[in-house]
Amino acid sequence: MTIAIILTFNSERSIGLVVESCREIAGRIVVVDSYSSDNTVSIAKQLGCDVVQHEFGNYSKQRNWAQKYVDAAPSDWLLHLDSDEVVSSELAKSIAAVTSGPASDVDGYLIRRISYFLGKPIRFGQINPSWHLRLYRADKGFCEDREYDQHYVVNGPTRRLKGILLDLQMVTIEQWIASHNKWSSAEAKEAIIARQNLCTSDRALKGSLIGDPRMQKRWIKNVIWYRSPLFLRAFLFFFWSYFIRLGFLDGMHGLVYHVLQSFWFRFTVDAKVYEAGLPKRKP
Repeated sequence: MTIAIILTFNSERSIGLVVESCREIAGRIVVVDSYSSDNTVSIAKQLGCDVVQHEFGNYSKQRNWAQKYVDAAPSDWLLHLDSDEVVSSELAKSIAAVTSGPASDVDGYLIRRISYFLGKPIRFGQINPSWHLRLYRADKGFCEDREYDQHYVVNGPTRRLKGILLDLQMVTIEQWIASHNKWSSAEAKEAIIARQNLCTSDRALKGSLIGDPRMQKRWIKNVIWYRSPLFLRAFLFFFWSYFIRLGFLDGMHGLVYHVLQSFWFRFTVDAKVYEAGLPKRKP
């Protein structure tokens, strides 16, 4: 059986789309809600989901708690989704084929994700192609221990699936900035840990230039990005993403997206790293 696990918080606009997109491939759909104040919970229950509420610490803790909660059998497959991630029809067919077909030695599958911004897909820039491990055997995987940019990890063989996971991001710019303010604090902590070589967890995705796309990006982040000069790297990031990676082809919404990603989010991360290194000020 395939169990879909969906994390939600004030997701009434998108939860119905997400549930319907995986209904045909999931024998059980579990919604783990972080005490939403809107109609998310009632909508999920009306759609026949198993709904539970759990206080949100960070994504790693929430995802691993959710996996433990579902109490899946070793033979089950887990499909992890966020509250605005819709499974395309081609991806649904691919998932059905590998989870209901003959047994294989593959423990997990990478899925390509396309992010949306202001209602339109971001087709270019540094985030494409973006691969994520979201489907794996229940007893083989877990979410790595990180404050930000967490990935699922399996120790066995992985493959890539055909089809797209649509990350709709149905939020306003005000909501985007508010959430990324929190993520920037989490990423700043990860940057400080990396610069001080304090990361010793064995529950982390390994960086490797000869690994899968996630491992390659992690290697670049650990070896190059975190060691690059503060603030300057935000400008270099924009140049790489917007010009070299053709982000300008996404039009006006692409311009807004890449500017915010570079000169708001990435620059804010560096500002918080810089602030953390300042001498403690007396009141």
